[in-house]
Amino acid sequence: MSFYPIDPSIEIIIQPRSSWNAQTARPYKKHTPVRITIHHEGGKIVLENGDAKQRLKNIQTWCMGPERNWTDIPYHYLIAPDGTVYQGRDVLTVGETNTDYDPTGHLLISFLGNYNEQQLNEHLLDVLVKLTASFCQQYDISPETIATHRDYCGHTNCPGQNIYTYFENGYIKNSVKKLLLEAPLK
Repeated sequence: MSFYPIDPSIEIIIQPRSSWNAQTARPYKKHTPVRITIHHEGGKIVLENGDAKQRLKNIQTWCMGPERNWTDIPYHYLIAPDGTVYQGRDVLTVGETNTDYDPTGHLLISFLGNYNEQQLNEHLLDVLVKLTASFCQQYDISPETIATHRDYCGHTNCPGQNIYTYFENGYIKNSVKKLLLEAPLK
């Protein structure tokens, strides 16, 4: 496994909910983020040139529909395979999950796609590290709290082995800590 230096030229721009034509969320319980938890969608592979906006809309429609009856898309931020970051639900609203951990206090970041089957490339790794570091800074979250869905729930492989490897070997936490020590983020 190669370790890549963080590319300082990557500026994280978060596309608003309006960019993917999100429905208005229904009211839900509030929280303050105190940890960051990484997920992947886990369904079909999403290609770099795929229609991420339509995928987000489909996820939200299904989650808010009769099958789930959730209040919104479950994650606070979503990363498309091309590295574009999209705003999901309000970060001060608890996320929703179909597993047995309580997401209260968790800032949820999810990758679109299935990272048991598709690879996490250098660009996506840099986006994840910079995005996570910026949220640590913005919400005063310790990098020690950065974890994955599977760290809180024993019956899932989320966020996929091709992402989880970077948590197992400490790369994500160490890179976030290093980035926070080097310079304040935008």
